[in-house]
Amino acid sequence: MAFAMVTTAVQQSPTIDEPVYVGTAVVYVREHSLRFNPEHPPLGKLIIATGTVFAHPHLKPGFQGDQGRLGQRLLYESGNDPWRVMFWARLPVMVVTLLFGLVVFGFARDLVGPVGGLAALALYAFSPDLITNGSLATLDVPATGFVVTAAWMVWRARRRPLLYLPLAGLASGAAVATKMSTLPAVPVLLALAGWSYWHARGKGVPRLRRATHALAASVGVAFVLVGVVWAVYLAVDPRLRWTAPPHVPAVHGLRALLIDWLPFPDAYRDGMRIQFGFEQETWHGYLFGRLYTGALWYYLPAALLVKTPLGMLALWLGGIAAMAAVPRLRAAVPYVLLLPAVLLTAAMQGSRDLGVRYAIFVPVFLAVAAACLLALRRRWAYVVTVALIVFVAVSSVRTYPYYLPYSNEAFGGPSKTHLALHDSNVDWGQDLGRLADRLRERYPDDKDVWLVYKGSGVPSWYGIHGRDPLKVPPSRVHGLLVVSDTSIAKAEGRLKQLIRGSRAIDDVGHSITIFRRP
Repeated sequence: MAFAMVTTAVQQSPTIDEPVYVGTAVVYVREHSLRFNPEHPPLGKLIIATGTVFAHPHLKPGFQGDQGRLGQRLLYESGNDPWRVMFWARLPVMVVTLLFGLVVFGFARDLVGPVGGLAALALYAFSPDLITNGSLATLDVPATGFVVTAAWMVWRARRRPLLYLPLAGLASGAAVATKMSTLPAVPVLLALAGWSYWHARGKGVPRLRRATHALAASVGVAFVLVGVVWAVYLAVDPRLRWTAPPHVPAVHGLRALLIDWLPFPDAYRDGMRIQFGFEQETWHGYLFGRLYTGALWYYLPAALLVKTPLGMLALWLGGIAAMAAVPRLRAAVPYVLLLPAVLLTAAMQGSRDLGVRYAIFVPVFLAVAAACLLALRRRWAYVVTVALIVFVAVSSVRTYPYYLPYSNEAFGGPSKTHLALHDSNVDWGQDLGRLADRLRERYPDDKDVWLVYKGSGVPSWYGIHGRDPLKVPPSRVHGLLVVSDTSIAKAEGRLKQLIRGSRAIDDVGHSITIFRRP
């Protein structure tokens, strides 16, 4: 997994979200300011910052543009090498991704022994989605890792609550301090913390005292969680200087009540208002060849079906069935299955059908669940588990190094993913470097290059000097027409006309298509 992530990271240009996080991380360290990217709490970007400090990037202080321009200024306009800066920014995320793999191993080992731990770790390590997002300077895998760590600590608290419940509070706080989308897990974690303490106290203690102590344990975990969030914000700016940006939307109803009651810094609560503002906007989605406006409630389950290896899907189902069938594993169901179910239900209510990364917690938790198939203690269970893990490994290795556009064999593999999905499932702006190499190696004599690129990279920095075909009459567009696959999925009007009059001749990273237009 480490090899796959590192070698993938050094080949990919910045994805759409990464420059924002990296630029914000540098500002955190240099200026101790919270003014950029308030819609996400600081911890994930502080993790990224532990790598960027070694890149020593140049950035003049006091930048006043928006956060998107901040990322471009850092990477392309300040004399820095984007490849070097991005590698160092991605490296800490890769490290924590590997460490969270050990959490998955430990969790599964506690449930079904060391062989089950190895099975869960294998599924984690070969997951194309985890390799993809674990090799990027983004927040999804760190947030998920902290949630699964909290779940594991709460499970272990059933035996030693005084040791593991504080650790569960630290991990829960870290999750909430990384992404606000983890907030729906908090009530479940607090309830499980109380339940674990109840279980640990034993039947010899009077029920009222057990209930009182269990409630106190939940409150204690909540206090630790809140303390972690405050500590993270204070780590960025000890004086907590915060001025709400002018674009913070007004939030009403139950959401406003929730924000007002949260015992978090003002910057966090304004970030939640911005997130709710995103949910009120209209977004475009693409699923199985259909371009639509708004959101589909079943988008994330469908995307998981496309982007999860078939052997992994089979093991998930087998592991879930085993947890229900084996009496000693039923107690673990709320810790392993309820949390991802709650998070997935919450994510499915969102308005942005932009990628399976919004459900990246599913392959992490279900790797633990899948290992429970071995609890059946049948020879066939071991044979089936090994065979399916090998199938997953082969499917994962075959897609190397194009993990981001991965889809399983039932949907045609990575080269066909763009027919079913778009955006961060396929084309997140990651292939500018590969495109530059392809144009130089295969099309050195083509001087007319027309480019429709979806991403935050700057094509000219990579030596790509394509013109915009949408700014001239179609009759003037001849030669190479290079289009990001997400733009193809959303094509209408002039771009659709241009594509129809062109012939596809090449593919770059399964995310960019090169056409020849006569």
